[in-house]
Amino acid sequence: MKKNIKAAIEQELPFFFSQPALIWQILFFYLPILFVVFISFKTNDSGLLEGFTLQNYISFFSPAFLYILVRSFFLAFFSSILCLLIGYPVAFYIARKADRWKNLMLFFLMLPFWTNMLVQLYAWFAVLENKGLLNMLLLHLGIISEPLTLLNNTFAVYLVMVYYYLPFMIIPIYAILEKLDEAYIEASRDLGANNVQTFYHVILPLSMSGVMTGFFLVFVPAFGEFVIPGLVGGNKYMYVGTLISYYYLVARNEPLGAAFTVASCMALVLVAFLAYRFFARFIIGERKL
Repeated sequence: MKKNIKAAIEQELPFFFSQPALIWQILFFYLPILFVVFISFKTNDSGLLEGFTLQNYISFFSPAFLYILVRSFFLAFFSSILCLLIGYPVAFYIARKADRWKNLMLFFLMLPFWTNMLVQLYAWFAVLENKGLLNMLLLHLGIISEPLTLLNNTFAVYLVMVYYYLPFMIIPIYAILEKLDEAYIEASRDLGANNVQTFYHVILPLSMSGVMTGFFLVFVPAFGEFVIPGLVGGNKYMYVGTLISYYYLVARNEPLGAAFTVASCMALVLVAFLAYRFFARFIIGERKL
């Protein structure tokens, strides 16, 4: 009997040790989501939460809100594509060519994470403002005759978005390329393929899982980004994140903000699912060895 009890405890021990994590997840992830969904159905007449309504969700389908949603998807998509175009060669070089400099380059890649995001963003003001580093350099080289307006516009938003989210693209691609089996590459060369053919037919298909992971690691948070468009973009254009923060912090209309949060999250999940199916079927599927 004693042995049976001891064996049962040892068998269920991992389950009991996992319970704090489960409780933490329920308290700080699922319950807040349920609370946001609950608030999204409430009315906000006279500043009080009274009754239930679907009006908040009906407002979501107005042309102005849908336009903001589409603009946010464009921001997330093109930020992801730009990060991919820049990040893939960097990840490839670190994984396949850096040799003894690999650890140092990874260190510099991770270094921005040790600094507060706001500090990084305000540092960009010193680079992009009219009397900033970039304008002074271009003026000194004679490329321009007067300072360019590099802040408070779409260019600044995309530039800083790519800067901030680039490591999220590089790291998963690097992880895949670093583990790539050399036997595939040697076999390709033995069959007469040159470097370009080996890259296109062997290395690139085998690294697509890292590309897909990096794409979603950038796409999902970039969709709800509101700090970067607000600071370096001058709040000239409204995105999903900026609109939600406006309803919560300025307009004090929590039900409409909650409804827009839930509806935009559902739209994001739908688009991410379609993008995943596209990657899986037309990119990874067709290139599978």
